[in-house]
Amino acid sequence: MIVMKFGGTSVGTPETINTVREIVKARLPERPVVVASAHSGVTNILFGLAHDAVRGRHDMFDLRQTHYKIIDSLGLERSVIQHDLDELEELLKGISYVKELTPRSLDYVVSFGEKFSTKVIAAYFSRTGLPAVAVNAYDLGLLTDSNFGGANPLPKSDPIIAQNIAKFTDVTPIITGYIAKDENGDITTLGRSGSDYSASVIGAAIDAKEIQIWTDVDGVMTADPTVVPNTETVASLSFEEASELAYYGARVIHPSTIVPAIKKDIPVRVLNTYKPDHPGTVILRECAPTAATVKSIAHKKGVTLITVVSTRMLLQHGFMAKLFETLNRHRIVIDMIATSEVSVSMTTDTKHHLRNAVKELSEYAQVTVEENKSIVCVVGDGIRRDTAAPGKVFSALATAGISVHIISQGATKINIAFLVDNADAERTVKVLHNTFFGNETDHATTNTGRKLADDSAN
Repeated sequence: MIVMKFGGTSVGTPETINTVREIVKARLPERPVVVASAHSGVTNILFGLAHDAVRGRHDMFDLRQTHYKIIDSLGLERSVIQHDLDELEELLKGISYVKELTPRSLDYVVSFGEKFSTKVIAAYFSRTGLPAVAVNAYDLGLLTDSNFGGANPLPKSDPIIAQNIAKFTDVTPIITGYIAKDENGDITTLGRSGSDYSASVIGAAIDAKEIQIWTDVDGVMTADPTVVPNTETVASLSFEEASELAYYGARVIHPSTIVPAIKKDIPVRVLNTYKPDHPGTVILRECAPTAATVKSIAHKKGVTLITVVSTRMLLQHGFMAKLFETLNRHRIVIDMIATSEVSVSMTTDTKHHLRNAVKELSEYAQVTVEENKSIVCVVGDGIRRDTAAPGKVFSALATAGISVHIISQGATKINIAFLVDNADAERTVKVLHNTFFGNETDHATTNTGRKLADDSAN
């Protein structure tokens, strides 16, 4: 069996849904299990509706028209999602009456996007001769903790999911990504772009031959193609490399996607729905070394730098434990950290509860908060072998006049991460991409170096 996850743009129009059908049909001998996101843009609409409802408004016209347009074009009956539309409308009315939106009720609202899309996709597949059925992931047994908005799957789900999916012998299941339930029966979500994570959890549960992430680009690229126009596809990545890229901002895969795959040693392949014959990027436990030092450059904007200074307590026993206990209590996730004799500097993209955490930290230390920063991360197994790599990075930045605030290199030595101002982020990526991959006139050399990875992946 294989797991095939299709993102919002892949199921965003009648034309792309038909393309998805052809892709799935071609892989029927591999017994595909399909995981789908909401139609493109729908999750944002649902978030807007939830917040509007708190202010007493619950106009679902745009949401209905978005779905009716797709449904009508596919030749389906609008009744395919009518029950869910009615349920959502009642929910929004309830929120508007109490004028309160909790994390639990917000997850409930946004869960409808995947419910709509899976029912539409399954109905179209079945109408056109490919038997399919829409399935809510939580009906398969996907359980999480109660961390609404970013829930974590529970390992106890795996055998239940495997047992339930085994029942689909003559029909293709179209499973909701992104959503689950906690042990109290409340709907949870796995965080934005969490459908990748859902697919990986399901893939690990059924010991899939491969987990495929179908998106709108040719795989993992050497940089964000919206920032650098002359990027290339990275043919293969190790689990370590992919994890670093995802964690530090590569938008093609969800940061948690790799974790279940690592546990079961299942290859993850990133593919382009619009170019189904393109080999994409395969992510493996290990991949053959290439001549390239760097494979990709990721960046993440909207990062906050927190600097904690305490000349009195920093070197005292228990200070760091107290520091991180405070951050943990307020659920602040730290990306990078650097320490000196009297200070600790940390980065986070967590906004919720940050003010309360800073207030508590200020009770025993001097705290400075700087917003509008970006993490840039240069990733590649070749960094281990190329002792000149850090020098190349920071020499290029110095020449470009780009200031760096924090520098971090992981113990695995496959990445070099650092902090810059948001205003410098895209220029930093361009400078480094040119340093390690060259401009368009250098592509012949770069492609030759990457051919080794292509051969090892196939």
